[in-house]
Amino acid sequence: SYSFCTLLDTHKKMVQDTQDGRKVEEEKEDDESEHLMRFWTLALIFMVAVAVRLFSVLRYEAIIHEFDPWFNYRTTAKLVDDGIYEFYSWFDVDVWYPLGRIVGGTIYPGLMVTSMILSKLLHLVNFTVSTRVVCVFLAPLFAGNTTLITYWFAKEVWNKRAGLLAAFFIAIVPSYISRSVAGSYDNEGVAIFALVSVFATFVKAVKTGSMAWVFTSVLTYYYMVNAWGGYIFIINLLPLYVIVMVLTGRYSLRLHVAYSSFYALATLMCMQIHFVGFQAVQTGEHMAAAGVFFALQLYGFSEFLRGHLSSEMFTQLITILAALAGSVGLGAVTVGVATGYIAPWTGRFWTLLDPTYAKIHIPIIASVSEHQPTTWSTYFFDLHVLAYLIPVGVYFCMKRLTDATLFIIVYVMSTVYFSGVMVRLMLVLAPAACITGSIAASEILDSFLEACIYPKKEATKQKKQKKQDGEETYEMIGTGFRWAFLVGLIWTILTYVMHSTWAASEAYSSPSIILQMRGHNGERIIFDDFREAYQWLRTNTDRDAKIMSWWDYGYQITGMSNRTVLVDNNTWNNTHIATVGKAMASREDVSYQIMKKMDVEFALVIFGGMAGYSSDDINKFLWMVRIGGTLDNDINEADYLSQNGEYTMAAGGGQAMLNSLMYKMCYYRFGEDKISPQAPTGYDRVRNYEIGNKDIKLTHIEEAFTTEHWIIRIYRVKKEQNRKPTPPPETPLIPSFATVPKQ
Repeated sequence: SYSFCTLLDTHKKMVQDTQDGRKVEEEKEDDESEHLMRFWTLALIFMVAVAVRLFSVLRYEAIIHEFDPWFNYRTTAKLVDDGIYEFYSWFDVDVWYPLGRIVGGTIYPGLMVTSMILSKLLHLVNFTVSTRVVCVFLAPLFAGNTTLITYWFAKEVWNKRAGLLAAFFIAIVPSYISRSVAGSYDNEGVAIFALVSVFATFVKAVKTGSMAWVFTSVLTYYYMVNAWGGYIFIINLLPLYVIVMVLTGRYSLRLHVAYSSFYALATLMCMQIHFVGFQAVQTGEHMAAAGVFFALQLYGFSEFLRGHLSSEMFTQLITILAALAGSVGLGAVTVGVATGYIAPWTGRFWTLLDPTYAKIHIPIIASVSEHQPTTWSTYFFDLHVLAYLIPVGVYFCMKRLTDATLFIIVYVMSTVYFSGVMVRLMLVLAPAACITGSIAASEILDSFLEACIYPKKEATKQKKQKKQDGEETYEMIGTGFRWAFLVGLIWTILTYVMHSTWAASEAYSSPSIILQMRGHNGERIIFDDFREAYQWLRTNTDRDAKIMSWWDYGYQITGMSNRTVLVDNNTWNNTHIATVGKAMASREDVSYQIMKKMDVEFALVIFGGMAGYSSDDINKFLWMVRIGGTLDNDINEADYLSQNGEYTMAAGGGQAMLNSLMYKMCYYRFGEDKISPQAPTGYDRVRNYEIGNKDIKLTHIEEAFTTEHWIIRIYRVKKEQNRKPTPPPETPLIPSFATVPKQ
């Protein structure tokens, strides 16, 4: 389709010698053919974007993945069943025991409302599907929508052919697939569509100065704020873009109208969302947008005065106004911070500016795997050829600098930095990488495709250009090299397709609750331990049973087992999480007192030493120690390491480690079994060594259930024994009547 459109454009340029009527007729036919080809190409890209994300459903079943999606599914079911008013007033007593949680006012409801509307519409046309099925397939559907809006965005920035390539790239880019496969029912599944929509409509508003496009941008931003907390990136990127526009001398009334109207309307609409409210004007993350808004009004006023005052008077007046505005602004910020009206930046925001901040001050943030810095290999795995095309695309944007291309430059440079700080933000980089990559590929293909098919015409054009410039005329690149380069680029794009398909199939389509491994013969081995354990909890424990586990599994336990948990993935209360971390890191008798105080009836751990599952609690245990140490200074990380400072479960491990509750619950009875005839007893398949303490005795807890492959182990907390009865006295306190002497 891309080649067809390119050839049509070339054909239009070569029909200059035809008659006017025939020329118009041919161009009309060409336009109709081009529109038809482009329509079917976009339809095909849409279907590919949806289909490539269905591997998990085809290979397993329509099931919710990961951790956060289980909470989203549970809240969606509440919304669909009970309605919007019950949803917003819902106080959930099954989480964060004994504190509970107000759900309706502490979440971004856009994902749930979208699923509810879609479910109601399907039922309205008698297409009855369950809420779970709607949740499973929502992310692939919105991924298809993202391809369409990305096409339009790239078309506005560059041209239609770049738009086709951008839609093609984002349909299968691995970094976006990782968050939008079927079953990945998370906020990002719909938020990336909203993010690209905001940027596309805002750029259109700047290009046209139309209030209609401004209002469209505000509506898409309102949906984005409802869907994901990543809207903070938008409300800080747009002011940065305005600053760059002003500094590069590209200020215009269109820019002034677009940003000023957008900020005012968007802020008012955001304040209507329960979870945001007055944060839109009171938190540090929003202050940059407010500051640029007021600064832009002053700049616009100064531009107005420039045309009505002399140069000397204008300079004096602007100096006074700038000093006055700066003093007032600085004073207002100082008073706001001092009085607490302006809240400081959150820990996650500081982490983006200082990658070491979380590890030092907020270990709970640093413990999350998706908050770790991005490695170079991740860039090449998640972007493939786009990693090389990004700088080329930025070069072409700088070569043809417009308001739209300048926005793309600011967007891609910002996301490249932030994605390096936090691997999760590779998702935000994906649209920028696809658009800049499409611009680079489009320009290269345009040049080489036309030069290869019409070499004489290209040579003539080069000679004319050289003569105009007064340079010597000689052929810089031969036709053979052009063909070789063109074939090489097309082959690279084909390898991008193969890599993305493999990543979608193997790397990103395995649900975390159903594990898959390869046997020695290459056959698939399915481990369904998670659902086995959660089903056991649901059927063998009381409805109000309290389950203690690390916070990673809280959403799954409440979503699948319908049982009460102490902590979950919301991580809003660091003290509560630190209490659980202290219980896991302490000796059994100390942990028992903590569990008894928290009314814990069952404790659950994830152990991969038998099956070879590396994402178990043993590999997360040091974070439990660090977080628990923030609550109790007696818990010191050095006590859990060997004398050489190594983190090991072997014989040389720290005594605090070998006697901790976590160690006992994971390795209880493990020292009696062999994983293979060649391995000794107690050989850990993940750590690849023999454990140090095999003779584990439990006093206050007892094993209740262990799954088939030992991945989940559940222990029952014993009740306190009653006091022993007082033994009868050896001699009666009162003498019997027979022994009383007669008087």
